[in-house]
Amino acid sequence: MCGICGKVNRDPDAPVDKGTLHRMAKALAHRGPDSEGFFVNDHVGLAHRRLAIIDLSPDGTQPMSNEDGSIWIVFNGEIYNFHELRDALVRKGHSFRSRTDTEVIVHLYEDLGPEALRALRGMFALAIWDAKHRQLLLARDRLGKKPLYYCAGPSCFAFASELQSLLEDPSIPRVPDLEAIRYYLTYRYVPSPFSAFQGIRKLPPAHYLALKDGQFRVNRYWALRYAEKSHESEGALAERLRGSLEEAVRLRMISDVPIGAFLSGGLDSSAVVALMGRLSGGPVKTFSIGFEEQAFSELPYARAIARRFGTDHHECVVRPDAVGILPLLVRHFGEPFADSTAVPQYYLSKLAREYVTVVLAGDGGDEAFGGYDRYVAAMATRPTDHIPSPMRNGLARVIGRLSKYPLSTPFLQRTGRVLRALSDDPQRRYVRWMSHFDMQQQAAMFSRAFLKQVREIDPERLILDAYKDTDAAHPLDATLDVDVNTYLPDDLLAKVDITSMANSLEVRAPLLDHPLMEFAATLPPSLKIQGLDKKYLLKRAMADLLPAEILNRPKQGFIVPIDRWFRHDLQEMAYDTLLDSRSLGRGYFRPGAVKRLLDEHVGGVQNRHRQLWSLLMLELWHRCFIDQ
Repeated sequence: MCGICGKVNRDPDAPVDKGTLHRMAKALAHRGPDSEGFFVNDHVGLAHRRLAIIDLSPDGTQPMSNEDGSIWIVFNGEIYNFHELRDALVRKGHSFRSRTDTEVIVHLYEDLGPEALRALRGMFALAIWDAKHRQLLLARDRLGKKPLYYCAGPSCFAFASELQSLLEDPSIPRVPDLEAIRYYLTYRYVPSPFSAFQGIRKLPPAHYLALKDGQFRVNRYWALRYAEKSHESEGALAERLRGSLEEAVRLRMISDVPIGAFLSGGLDSSAVVALMGRLSGGPVKTFSIGFEEQAFSELPYARAIARRFGTDHHECVVRPDAVGILPLLVRHFGEPFADSTAVPQYYLSKLAREYVTVVLAGDGGDEAFGGYDRYVAAMATRPTDHIPSPMRNGLARVIGRLSKYPLSTPFLQRTGRVLRALSDDPQRRYVRWMSHFDMQQQAAMFSRAFLKQVREIDPERLILDAYKDTDAAHPLDATLDVDVNTYLPDDLLAKVDITSMANSLEVRAPLLDHPLMEFAATLPPSLKIQGLDKKYLLKRAMADLLPAEILNRPKQGFIVPIDRWFRHDLQEMAYDTLLDSRSLGRGYFRPGAVKRLLDEHVGGVQNRHRQLWSLLMLELWHRCFIDQ
């Protein structure tokens, strides 16, 4: 796992400034603390920071080239099928100087060009300079596990693994992108292809960018397909699922450095740990996080799994003062990011890095097999779509009045959002469930000046367009695909990448193995959710390994007690920061509306912690990157 960056000047006679390239690389030192490398050839420069995982010798140093030096690569990630790809390339006459997966990509590109991406099984962000064709190729893995930002400026094209690296180039301005900020306030993250800065973009997952003669194009090379369904028996499909997941775990246990696993005690991470235990020659090192507030802590379930499989188990408890790392997280994310679970995720990664360099995690199981309560709600509310609209609107108004009372638990909060959305059509209903500030709340919050600037921007299009792009016929499959293309890469995987790499830790996700995801897409929806039973087939596939209390426990999720923290330990900080003249002077929000949010939450009138956390992270981002 590594950090990559580089520049291509539009003027071929203008050499890349080596000082800028070195500063960009230095900003990525946490992603690759073991070594650094540079390739500079006139108007082209590539840089790499290495976290050594496979082939720890100097032979694995990047940038790396082919035999004649006509192709150079910087690569971040892991290719799990590189052994078989290497064997095939050797049979075709290619010679290798290292045992790395990086060199496999170089020779595969020699033979196939961009089509080489389809052969890669793993997680990656990469840049290839093809001197013969004078072309730069950027690419990102299918599910978006590894990030990649780029800026096509008037004098150069620059790219980097993280925004803080890209912003080391003084030619790139630090101007907020108001469209991105409106997306952020709606969903709590900035979705691809946007970034929080004007002129900087994210390369979307499953896409590559080809730059030649100052012009570039972005193409998609992969997408999940849900239209064709398997007709095998339930038992056969469960057996296939078990075998596919075990293979995905086995491939991700290949490492020349110590390896472990994140363990929450939920189905997905427990399944990964159980299979690791079967494949490992000794106890698996496992790592769990919890909270002082027992209602939010999953540590008892994690301990049960650790005892069952005899793991070498380690724990950490997160307290309210943990938010002291917020300025550090803001700098690493480079843009506002309001998923509060980034805080415990950072501490979990920090704990794991004390013992190992690589961990396996359970990310992706919910999106592949139907694990969220909102999927059950989407199916449960389908019958209401046949109720005449006036009646649904009346029911929604009643629910709206009831929701004025405090919603004291996460379950009741989610239930309230579900019921209030009954008046919407199914797709817009899902938009509302996924929104932290819906359109009505934004209209009440935004200042007149800001509202005028963003009036033409419709953030709901993000999800509505994703529904249009899917080939899924069933509503459940369509919603899974929407999450795979929005929430999964831009929220969950961005969080895991940034918090783990801030601690120089590599995270691998077997459930996001793309052949396994493709298999899951062929499963009938009835094998994903049956009534209130989520991830039905995955549970059947793991039934002989995992105890019933894990298979059947309600999904708790990684929930942080931010609502309580805002009423106690964080109350003073929230008022001082959000009502500060600097914050209000940015002109985004009505001062009275911000104070009302704070007062309602602290007074217990309404639970506003999601909105308050979004405002807080936006303000901290401004102070870190814009107020300079």
